[in-house]
Amino acid sequence: MKVVHTIQELRDQLRGQLRVAFVPTMGNLHSAHLSLMKMARQHGDPVVASIFVNPLQFGPDEDFAQYPRTLEADIEKLEKARDVYVLFAPNEAEMYPEPQNFQIQPPTHLGDILEGEFRPGFFTGVSTVVLKLFSCVQPRVAVFGKKDYQQLMVIRNMCRQFQLPVDILAHETVRDESGLALSSRNRFLSNAEKDEASFLYATLQKARSMVHAGETDLHAIEAWGRAALESRHWQVDYFSLRRQRDLLAPSAAEVKHHEPLVLLAAAHLGSTRLIDNLEV
Repeated sequence: MKVVHTIQELRDQLRGQLRVAFVPTMGNLHSAHLSLMKMARQHGDPVVASIFVNPLQFGPDEDFAQYPRTLEADIEKLEKARDVYVLFAPNEAEMYPEPQNFQIQPPTHLGDILEGEFRPGFFTGVSTVVLKLFSCVQPRVAVFGKKDYQQLMVIRNMCRQFQLPVDILAHETVRDESGLALSSRNRFLSNAEKDEASFLYATLQKARSMVHAGETDLHAIEAWGRAALESRHWQVDYFSLRRQRDLLAPSAAEVKHHEPLVLLAAAHLGSTRLIDNLEV
């Protein structure tokens, strides 16, 4: 595996490559990341991964400084897995040598809801860095995980609107044996909180069973999910049932007639904010 730190080095390594598959990450890699890279290898060659903790997507009160940076351990994991040909690990000065005044603003109906409501500017930061990474890597395919469901939707819409020649592939959420979605932020959970954390997924599963049982009052489902979490001292940002195709709220008729839906939730367990979702 080649490890490069500059855009010029990256382009030199990829010159002439026509089927590049790309997996962008912020590092602190775990088995879910490695699964994305294995999927990328099935759809392109060579596989490029990036590790860059993007300051544009962190708010002033968020955990940018505390976000785990484990580059040496990440390199070891990638070399052992043997799916990645080039790892692009730039520093902030390489990605943003001057103020990033040109930024990508997602449409409000997609970027300012759910995660966007509670993390203003988050999807502008995500869209901007992903577009910039796509420009550097020039992939034919890129793989994103469904755990960040809204992010996946934003990136797909951005590629469609800008006519980017990149196929966005979705990888199913990877979970531990308890059902907890794997995330770099899980390391901030205490042992007791790790035991409790799987309740988020269990609540989503129960809410999905309510839909399958014929419940069409989405507000009742959402209120139940929020109350279930709050009864166990979670601080809930949202627990919401949306249409898969655009993340807008479905009508009762759409719920009744089996419109493809997705349940999305974000909540704080102690000082750690967890997100998860479940397609219906």
